[in-house]
Amino acid sequence: MEDNRRFTLSKANLLLISIGFLIIVSGFLLMVGSATEVDFNPDIFSTRRTVVGPMISFFGFLFMVFAIMYHPKKRTEE
Repeated sequence: MEDNRRFTLSKANLLLISIGFLIIVSGFLLMVGSATEVDFNPDIFSTRRTVVGPMISFFGFLFMVFAIMYHPKKRTEE
């Protein structure tokens, strides 16, 4: 009995998806801030947390869409 399973996404797609996931997580880590109820920390409004982190996460989501739609070219053997 021949086991002939074919997955929808190739190994290259899965690798690109994992890279996109790491980009998204790094963007969220840049947005992490600590503010307590006792002390106000004005650093929560820094450029890193309000601009850079969300942009990196957004580009990670765009890269994830590209990774899912990417179709690797087949190698032709002669």
